[in-house]
Amino acid sequence: MMNFQVAIDGPAGSGKSSVSKIVSKALGFKHIDTGAMYRAVTLEALKRKIDLNDEHAYSFLNELDLRLEHEKIYLNGQDVSKKIRSLEVTRNVSLVSSHKFVREKMIELQKNIALKGCVLMDGRDIGYNVLPNANIKIFLTASSEKRALRRYMELEEKENVNIKDIQKEIELRDYMDSNRKINPLKKASDAILLDTTDLSIDEVCDCIIKLIKDGMENAKRCNE
Repeated sequence: MMNFQVAIDGPAGSGKSSVSKIVSKALGFKHIDTGAMYRAVTLEALKRKIDLNDEHAYSFLNELDLRLEHEKIYLNGQDVSKKIRSLEVTRNVSLVSSHKFVREKMIELQKNIALKGCVLMDGRDIGYNVLPNANIKIFLTASSEKRALRRYMELEEKENVNIKDIQKEIELRDYMDSNRKINPLKKASDAILLDTTDLSIDEVCDCIIKLIKDGMENAKRCNE
């Protein structure tokens, strides 16, 4: 079996998860949504009503059963794929994921999942930290206005939310993610920058699929 790693990074709402799901399915890759993993941890922390600022309060991670299967995320045996997309989780995930202990636990799990086969992993520190030797690295970006619209469209309950508030939250999260001390959001030096502001999801997927196919062909030739 060929081992091939693709790392896709980018800020909130840049289209990482949606694009990664489509591309992974099209190419038969294993998709690892690291953002969903941090959201699941945040959901559990909120459920336990711990002090989110206290890193020592996350010791529950030592017993947490967290699994990714068929584009769904399971927390202690329960499918929480929808629950992790709530506004409460969205507003707290940056704080939770800023803790060193949390990141170390999640990165260890992410690296173990990506050991074999063809893997596409998306997140914020994949290209330079989790999979620094990935065959293909892509950094997706888009204007905060466009990302806010995408996030708004994802929400099932839109009545009490407006796009301007979502945009402010996205810009705040950009700042928090980019300025945290542990594994901040940033583009790997050898990553391909792809601005998705004016591109449809199909156009983005087609571009990434071509990049991956070309990369796999080059890898095959090098191994012959």
